[in-house]
Amino acid sequence: MISYLMFIAGAIFFVGGTLETLSLAAEPEWFLFIPYHIEPHAGAVLGLSLIISGLCLIVFGLAAGINYSRDRSWYMQELRKANSIEELMMSKRTTVKKQGKKKFREIKNKT
Repeated sequence: MISYLMFIAGAIFFVGGTLETLSLAAEPEWFLFIPYHIEPHAGAVLGLSLIISGLCLIVFGLAAGINYSRDRSWYMQELRKANSIEELMMSKRTTVKKQGKKKFREIKNKT
């Protein structure tokens, strides 16, 4: 859940920073797909910081989501192992009880 919120917040920050940079400069400089404005202006710093923090939140949100998913799959696998061992032990108990009843009947019938 937290990873999803991080990803959404990162996407919002990234879009906000991109819109801020594009509204500030008619022809911004581009680094790959990230627009930036070089002139010393508060809006340029705000736009670039929003873009960078948005990208970081997106990346860390994806990483946290993958980590939580792997942890959950490991936990579910351990639960399945424990459940299968418990079912095996229960089936052995019922087998032992049935064999015990048969032996008791055989002894009772002999006497």
